[in-house]
Formats: sequence, C-alpha cells, structure tokens
Amino acid sequence: MAAAVSRAYRDRGIVLRTHRLGETDRIVTFLLEGRGKVRAVAKGVRRPGSRIGARLEPFSHVDLELHEGRSLDIVRQVESIDTNEALRRDDRLHAAASVMVELVDTVATEGQRDPALLLQLRAGLAALVADPESAAVFVDAFLLRAASVVGFPVLTGACARCRTPGPHPWLSVVGGGTLCDDCAGEGTRRVEVDVVEAVRLLGDDGSWQALPELARERPDARATAGSYARAFVEHHLDRRLRSYDAVDRGSGWARG
Repeated sequence: MAAAVSRAYRDRGIVLRTHRLGETDRIVTFLLEGRGKVRAVAKGVRRPGSRIGARLEPFSHVDLELHEGRSLDIVRQVESIDTNEALRRDDRLHAAASVMVELVDTVATEGQRDPALLLQLRAGLAALVADPESAAVFVDAFLLRAASVVGFPVLTGACARCRTPGPHPWLSVVGGGTLCDDCAGEGTRRVEVDVVEAVRLLGDDGSWQALPELARERPDARATAGSYARAFVEHHLDRRLRSYDAVDRGSGWARG
C-alpha cells in the first residue's frame, strides 16, 4: 500500500486579521512567504489558557505549521518571530497598522506567493514600531509603495502620460502622477515643487528613514502628498480604505 501523502506544511508570515468562528475558534488570515494569502482555522484559541491564541494577534510575525483542509487550512503550531505588540497597545499605532494590513488583504490573492508585498508589509510595520511619532507619514508611504508592487506606480520624474522628462507642476490621481502642460487637463491640480518631491519620497521604494524629516520640515507638503496618496490608491484599486479615516490628516484631494 502506498504511503499517505502528508498535507502538513510550515511557513512564515504576518497575521493580517482574525474573526470569530463558533464559540472557541478563530479564522485567521495570513500573508505567508511560501503560499501568499492563506485563511486558516485556529481551533480552540479562544478558550482560557490557549497556548497559541496570543500568538495569532493581528500584525504578528509568526512561524507556523498548518494542515491543508478542504476549504480552510488548519493551524497546528505557532511560534512567534516578532509579536509587534506595540502596534496593538497604542490606538494610534493600531490604526496605522490596520491601514497597512487592510490594503494588503485587499490586493493579495489567496494561494499566490507575493514576496515583494510581504517585504513591504514587514518594513512598514517595523517602521511604525521603531518611530511611532511618524506613524502617519509611514502609512502614506506604504500606500504608494504597496500600490507600486501590485502594478500601480506613481510617476514623478516624468510625465505619467507622454513620459516627457520632468519635473512637472501638475499632479493627477487618474493620470498616475505628474503631468506636463500638454497632458494636464481639466481637474488636474497644479502643485508646488515641494509637493511633487514629497510624493516622490513617499513612493520611493528605499529607506524609510527620510520620511520623519519630511513630516517635520515640510508638514504642509507632506499633508497634501499624503492626501494624494490615499486618493491615488483608492482610485486605482477601486476600493475605499475604511481604516485610513483614523489616521488621515490631509485636507482632501479632488480626484483629477
């Protein structure tokens, strides 16, 4: 008789969200290194004394053993890599981290590996933990950087339509970035060079360390750029980010 094929597997990733199932269980949504977005049942984790329940809180970085199920996988073991507990203790940080995981949950595809998206999420959460005072600007940067990962980059070095080298003074949500005089149409917003530079810094897939200085030294440009970032992502992903309302300090952006 042939040996039975094991359906257990191990993986690492971030807990995106959880919700109750029955009286003692939870359904947990993960973004995993090897399998992308996965939904799994964690049985008995709401019982008093559960050993793994506290390790399956949103924003936690975990090492897991799971078993493939018919509709949902089943969590067997959980080891904490980084609890990111600070993001759950502080309401302001919780709101900021919630925007990041909401966006990831929206764009990630179940069962499809996306290491670049996971890397961005880990970097964004780590930035929040390291510098909680800069939470809002980290959220705005994460929006544009995650959008770029899934195919919607914001362009600031050239016209987003005709690719004429910039800088250009017109900024458009629908157009995908800055536009030249010839491509700018009705509803496109003319902005100062500081705003274009702020959008560039937010979308630059590099170090997060320059962002706190942007927030401190150019708060008005940062606020406008952050408002643009939200409008850009919500338009191109066709999805309102409900959790962003708790951290939004921008003045709003007309979707031109």
